[in-house]
Amino acid sequence: MKTGGQLIVEALEAQGVRRVFGVPGESYLAVLDALHDSPIEMVVCRHEGAAAMMAEAQAKLTGRPGICLVTRGPGATNAASGIHVAQQDETPLIVLVGQIERGMRGRDAFQEVDYGKLFGGMAKWVAEIDSADRVPEMISRAFHTAMAGRPGPVVLALPEDTLTEVADAVAAPLAEAVESAPTPSQVAEFGRLLAKAERPLLVVGGSRWTEESVAALQGFAERFSLPVAVTFRRQMLFDHAHPLYAGDVGLGINPKLSALVADSDLLILLGDRFSEVPSQSYTLLGIPDPGKAVVHVHPGAEEIGRVHRPALGVVATPGAFLEAVSGLTVPPSPGWAARAEAAHAAYEAWSTPPKSIPGDVQMGDVMAWLNERLADDAVFTNGAGNYATWIHRFRRFRRFGTQAAPVCGSMGYGLPAAVAAKLEHPERDVLCFAGDGCFQMTGLEFGTAVQEGAAVLVLVIDNGMYGTIRMHQEREYPGRVSGTQLRNPDFAAFARSYGGHGETVERTEEFAPAFERARASGLPAIIHVKLDPEALTPTRTLSEIRAAGASR
Repeated sequence: MKTGGQLIVEALEAQGVRRVFGVPGESYLAVLDALHDSPIEMVVCRHEGAAAMMAEAQAKLTGRPGICLVTRGPGATNAASGIHVAQQDETPLIVLVGQIERGMRGRDAFQEVDYGKLFGGMAKWVAEIDSADRVPEMISRAFHTAMAGRPGPVVLALPEDTLTEVADAVAAPLAEAVESAPTPSQVAEFGRLLAKAERPLLVVGGSRWTEESVAALQGFAERFSLPVAVTFRRQMLFDHAHPLYAGDVGLGINPKLSALVADSDLLILLGDRFSEVPSQSYTLLGIPDPGKAVVHVHPGAEEIGRVHRPALGVVATPGAFLEAVSGLTVPPSPGWAARAEAAHAAYEAWSTPPKSIPGDVQMGDVMAWLNERLADDAVFTNGAGNYATWIHRFRRFRRFGTQAAPVCGSMGYGLPAAVAAKLEHPERDVLCFAGDGCFQMTGLEFGTAVQEGAAVLVLVIDNGMYGTIRMHQEREYPGRVSGTQLRNPDFAAFARSYGGHGETVERTEEFAPAFERARASGLPAIIHVKLDPEALTPTRTLSEIRAAGASR
């Protein structure tokens, strides 16, 4: 006989879980006690939102569900930010929430929350384990549900007395994600559409990718000389140095890539949704008739035709689709290769850092140095803000598993994601880019990095404001600054106060030696980069945006 808490941990062990992220709470003490005797590592976080983001980031990098443990009420509501990331980013996540005792339900007991109502619009499944003997069943279902079709978050509430109740139960075996593949007739129809296309474009994104399917993607594109673009914050899916790479269909898109999408007569959307950001606020394609042939391949049946009506919809994972079409013998059109070559040249020009921006720190030089200095397996993480453009536009991603960034645009994501990435890949360089506002949303997780020995390298890009909001504010209400200014601490001293390494960079030439010292320290490190507020984007200054707004 085992307690519900022991059965929870035993079930996680059976699913191959090596690490969980959370903030402790008295509502799940029985689980914490069972973890004491388990090989599973408990990463103690400072805030539940960051814990959920760490678990989500680990899932992004591994493909297996990340596990987050939080207590009831405020603990669960704090975790909502990470649950939202998992929902929008199509990432498998399981959040285990301590809950009031079963006999107290419906009385508005201390910290009582109806989790079905709270998370019903974000999670794929929300349930409560009402007896210890059902733990193996519910945990197994949670893993299957989180990974199936379009992956996403699952929330399981754990009543305190369920966790101390005893039962004779055995953990379920390892859950594997169910693969879906195209039918032979769909493969034939895809071949027909490809054969008649004059200007095909392959756009890839979403989740459910593996190192093997990414390699298959490259081989497929090479066979047909197809230009390949990636969706927002999915850059690691295709080698940026490859002559077929056309860039990312995201925020601040290269106008030439936008034109390439608009001009295509066959858009092959593999693994992702053409949602607001890649569709440029739903302007690149007509709705529901996209105005061109679209082949939409996605593992979630509910996504096919949700916004754009495809000429061919296929419910399949990326790897299964690529395997099914590997035998196609469509002869490439003579114009395909030239079009792909032009697209890659446009990408290279667009992704060359600018020569000069206002101020003493030239981020273009910083990015060029990082591209030259870092190995291809270095992992980059970030949250949201204009500063992230320096990564998305100028980092030359080469390998799968080297990027963890929120497609949903959540601030505060970069540092928790970096901690998770470094714990997963301690042998790699892990760089977190964070704006000053973005960093301060989850900055206390630097303490988690120190406690766990996760030697992350954090670049805090400090311009003294919420830069993205200020940009929009100056465009819409020029000169009327309200609610976007920040008074910041000494971030390098903040790092040292936790026992980490801290550096301050105020001039470009200071960056390389500061980075090398931080890296050599073997400690979690913060490099405080002081950026001129005028350098609002790589190509536009604050004054230019204000002037443009005033002239409207």
